Amino acid sequence: MTPRSREAAVRAEVDGVSAVRAVPGPVIDVRPEGDRAVVRVRGDLDLDAAGPLEQGLRTALGSSVDGVDLDLSGVGFCDCSALNVLIAARHRALAEGKTMELRASAPTVDRVLDLTGTRSLLAGPDGATEWGGDGEALRELRVEVVQLRRAMQTRPVIDLARGILMASFGLGSEEAWRVLVTASQYANTKLHHLAQDIVSTAEGGEPREQLRDQLAAAVARVRAEST
Repeated sequence: MTPRSREAAVRAEVDGVSAVRAVPGPVIDVRPEGDRAVVRVRGDLDLDAAGPLEQGLRTALGSSVDGVDLDLSGVGFCDCSALNVLIAARHRALAEGKTMELRASAPTVDRVLDLTGTRSLLAGPDGATEWGGDGEALRELRVEVVQLRRAMQTRPVIDLARGILMASFGLGSEEAWRVLVTASQYANTKLHHLAQDIVSTAEGGEPREQLRDQLAAAVARVRAEST
């Protein structure tokens, strides 16, 4: 079942008032919890879900005093378009003097965060680094800026590579993402590096035999897992 064929809702509870609006995408529950807002997501987070996810996070930030806690344990699929929304919301929270922290996540979310090196951006108190003065704060800020830029820059090439795989092998969106993840593990390389190789090959570059073998093995594995 594709994201467009599902009906979902964004439910926001602000000051005890609950509102439900039908939108395409996952189910996103926003509820207050003290000075913070909790955002719980169930379903798939892909390109079609970017709009509802952004709306839910904006609602949560606007209704909170200190920031937002994320519960992504119910996410069945997550790609770089959703990661882009999360990072943009994190940046917006910081600009408002708030925080956005990941409290629970599904393995699908963990893979994206680990492959892109952005997990620390959403770390809660247990994973956060204490800032020990102006010099340490500046170093932490520089690291965050680099991670933000990397995630924003790598998203287009990863999405393009996924589209190439979908067209080349007749895969669905989720299957193409799983092929990318699996092939990157076979190659022991970052996801965006593998994606760039795929795009370069599609644009007329000489395909590496090793890349062909890794993609073929990944496609075979994903198809076998889907049957």
